[in-house]
Formats: sequence, structure tokens, C-alpha cells
Amino acid sequence: MAHGGTAPAPMGPAPAEPGVGTETAGRDIVVDAALVASLLGVAAADVPGLMRSKAVTSICERGIDDHEGEYRLSFFFQNRRARVTLDAKGKVLRRSVIDFGDVALPRQLHGVGR
Repeated sequence: MAHGGTAPAPMGPAPAEPGVGTETAGRDIVVDAALVASLLGVAAADVPGLMRSKAVTSICERGIDDHEGEYRLSFFFQNRRARVTLDAKGKVLRRSVIDFGDVALPRQLHGVGR
């Protein structure tokens, strides 16, 4: 891969970790900072500030057809894109991380379906 990046590393279903998870409540999806931190390689305590400063950005996609009832959350930070797929109850179905090596992920790639 160009620029010293690595191929996506599917991480599969997330193991059950006490205090690390997600929940859905009405239209809100809450993701524990520890889960986001583990995927982006930062400290959990730093996640809220990084999100407020827009150093970490995110998008949420709602599944259709075969993926009805699922949500895909993508988090972007420097050279990493992390994705978490949830069911309607907030259970983590899949998670993955792509590390683009020494090159920061261009802002235009911080979008849906990319």
C-alpha cells in the first residue's frame, strides 16, 4: 500500500469487556470512550477533549436491507479510521481499524462509505 500504510485488520466481534461498550437510547448512541480510545490508540481520558476540538471526528450510518437495524460508526483520528458496527440494542457486532501509516488521513476521506 502506498505511503507505508497497512491493510485493514478486521478485528471481528468485540470481546465482552466490563465497562467498555455501547448503548442505544431512542435516537442516541453512546459509545464508551475506552472503546474509542482502544481503537484509535489514545487514552480514554483524552477522547472527549479530542472530540470537542474536532481532532477526532465521527459519522454514523444506519443500515438498510440486509443490515436493517444495524449502525456503523466511523471514528477518524490522524492516520487512523476505526469502525464499530452495532445492533439495535448497542451490542458490538464488528470492529476494525485501518492505520494509514505515516500519512495523516485526508479530511475528504472522513465521510460516509469511504
